[in-house]
Amino acid sequence: MKKFAALFMIIPFLLFCALPVGAAEKEERAWQDESIYFIMVDRFMNGDASNDYDVNPDDPKAYHGGDLQGIIDKLDYIKDMGFTTIWLTPIMDNQKKGYHGYWIKDFKAVDEHFGTMEDAKRLVKEAHKRDMKVIFDFVVNHTGDQHPWVSDPAKKDWYHEEQPIMGDSQGELENGWLSGLPDLNTENPNVKNYLFDAADYWINQTDVDGFRLDTVKHVPKEFWSEFAAHVKETKKNFFLLGEVWSEDPSYIADYEKTGIDSFVNYPFYKEASKTFSDAGNSLNELYTVWERSQHYFKSPKVLGNFLDNHDNVRFTHLAVQNKKNPVTRLKLGLTYMFTSPGIPIVYYGTEVPLDGGEDPDNRKMMDFKSSDDDLTKLLDKLNAMKKQYPALTKGDFKELFNEEGFAIFKRTYKDNTMIISINNDTKTRAESLKDLPDNQQLRGLLLDGIVRQSKDGSYKLGMDRETADVFVVEEDEGYNWLFIGFVGGVLGLFVLAVTIISIKNKKTTTEH
Repeated sequence: MKKFAALFMIIPFLLFCALPVGAAEKEERAWQDESIYFIMVDRFMNGDASNDYDVNPDDPKAYHGGDLQGIIDKLDYIKDMGFTTIWLTPIMDNQKKGYHGYWIKDFKAVDEHFGTMEDAKRLVKEAHKRDMKVIFDFVVNHTGDQHPWVSDPAKKDWYHEEQPIMGDSQGELENGWLSGLPDLNTENPNVKNYLFDAADYWINQTDVDGFRLDTVKHVPKEFWSEFAAHVKETKKNFFLLGEVWSEDPSYIADYEKTGIDSFVNYPFYKEASKTFSDAGNSLNELYTVWERSQHYFKSPKVLGNFLDNHDNVRFTHLAVQNKKNPVTRLKLGLTYMFTSPGIPIVYYGTEVPLDGGEDPDNRKMMDFKSSDDDLTKLLDKLNAMKKQYPALTKGDFKELFNEEGFAIFKRTYKDNTMIISINNDTKTRAESLKDLPDNQQLRGLLLDGIVRQSKDGSYKLGMDRETADVFVVEEDEGYNWLFIGFVGGVLGLFVLAVTIISIKNKKTTTEH
């Protein structure tokens, strides 16, 4: 009996081994293979109550208590969703109410509300233990108005003369005081060298993997060219993610020549947030964004795609305004963002999903108790697919069908082909695909469906309204009757053995 039981126990293992394996080849992880979880440090997790100075959770413009220890405590939570990189808002010492990190008063110190330099080192070390990378926000355009340099007569030429930005000429953008913040004169060799030294300080002290560069268009390109070359000498493969706040891809792409590796993709954000926050919207403009990116950028597959961030209304808020279920809308938007070319960037709280209007309402404290199970599972699946199927990070991106909110795309890399189907329409849709090889099947990775080739040679793909799926194209081997027969035989033998033993036990009982 024990032998039969042991044989029965291995059946699930045999079934598992019979499933199709992933198409991924094990290759070194490049930056385009990453997925980023973006955290506003003060609003994420309070891990150390001893640094809660002037904390007031009722004031949306005050410190709320989040710190570096809190992020360390939640690294496994982030990793469990499949993210490979975290990006933090600036952790440098800020002036009063600089909870967001952008009002710097000391470029070489950790803000006391966030912890210490030892905490920063430990955060990077703990992330690296989990095979995760860390990006720090780095600001060179301005300081806080209470920075000691502002009142130092010897450093008067460290700033441009005070003037508001009234237009969009490059001179005004680079020399004016953004939001009234003192504008650093990066043309001054002393300022430039200090900022270079500050960058070296953070890299050497913490072993951080990259910087997200704030307000790039407000700093001359000449500075960025020198800065990029400098930090990449300091650390090999150091990553620079630039923020050029513009919807013009040609304008953003011009900064690629400076050596900045990637940019937060505002053209993508504009169309994706609008398209997916309501049902029935066409995906035409979204695909146009990709076509333009290919035209203007040398490395379009490394652009940072996002649905919302700390400077814009949360995606959930847009969906609610449109009287739509934000979870349903996020499923569509996230599926497209993770499967189209680029590095997906997910703003903390998307998995809740947190609501929030204009700044600072879009920077509420994270609510870990309310995380939506459907969204966290989806993020885990999407991240797992990116790791397993190289077509989703390295492959081309071609439109197969796009009409009235229903779109189908194909990505191919070497022998791996993936089909992405997004039905943003308000009704069920179907389309027959003919641009695929014979004797294949499309296996759905999100909804678990199988699409086989029809007699006319096409593959008919149907989708319920407001749903999305990602299919791997693989050989259709039909049903494995040999294996099914084997399993059936084992089950039959098990049942027979149980029956025989049962009869024998009854006979023994009767005789006694």
